[in-house]
Amino acid sequence: MNSEKKNTPYNIKKRHDKNAQYRSLIRAELADELYDKILNIIVIEKRYKDPDFSAKEFAKELHTNTRYISAVVSSRFNMNFSCLINEYRIKEALYRLKDKRYANMTIEEISHEVGFANRQSFYASFYRIMGETPNSYRKKFQKTSKRQ
Repeated sequence: MNSEKKNTPYNIKKRHDKNAQYRSLIRAELADELYDKILNIIVIEKRYKDPDFSAKEFAKELHTNTRYISAVVSSRFNMNFSCLINEYRIKEALYRLKDKRYANMTIEEISHEVGFANRQSFYASFYRIMGETPNSYRKKFQKTSKRQ
């Protein structure tokens, strides 16, 4: 276990699935309605860019509770709320790390603009999703654009 911990950068822990009882108690109609609202607010309104955006705040905004939000996100997206938010943040960061218009921005500036509160959480999420650091990802695309 110690050797596994040493080889895992950014202190990333493996995800363990939990079988929470309340997930099966949510009505299908409510789940559909919450799913549509989640997509609208997170994807279209891009609320993931707010570093203070939380499941608790989101549930309050939708006049529901965090358990329902959690149940819908888990069943429809196959991940927890934080992972969903971070996935959209990373997708936005990927775009910015490749786009020449953002070449003058530091990685920290990009991470802040896409909604991460600090550098550590950005690097950990990026590495968890992409399997490499933001800097190495950016360098790959800088090399590609110089050849063209």
